[in-house]
Amino acid sequence: MNHNDRLKRLRYALDIKDKDMIKIFKLGGVDVTVEELLQMLRKIDEEEYELPVTDEQFERFLNGLIISQRGVKEGPEPALELTQYNANNLLLKKVKIALSLTTDNLLDIFGNVDIYMSKSELGSFLRKEGHRNYKPCLDNFARNFIKGLTIYYRG
Repeated sequence: MNHNDRLKRLRYALDIKDKDMIKIFKLGGVDVTVEELLQMLRKIDEEEYELPVTDEQFERFLNGLIISQRGVKEGPEPALELTQYNANNLLLKKVKIALSLTTDNLLDIFGNVDIYMSKSELGSFLRKEGHRNYKPCLDNFARNFIKGLTIYYRG
């Protein structure tokens, strides 16, 4: 699963309109035109999109999502922390923050798609990379998280 897939699925799950997507990108510090957004969401073939979303664009979108839902945080802008391996972990963390979800809410979201885990298992996905209890969130968990989020928000 690439950033375009994550972006497209998250957009559907939270029912975000095109103009709101552009605003969210802008809040995160990325200027995106309507045409660029449509290219990010449009597939050329099975796995390739017209305009690939970069690591930085994806993380800035998630930061913009937090700002759009919770407002601007006082203090310096946080450093970008996305690496090639932890995009799914970052997705879980930042969506949790943006939507003010508790750990119990996350467990309910995963429960919507019949994935049951303990709080400590979920916590391992939310830890900082490099922590001794950190565990990478695989694509199947991220995909099911977004599917559960869709059920949670759209019914």
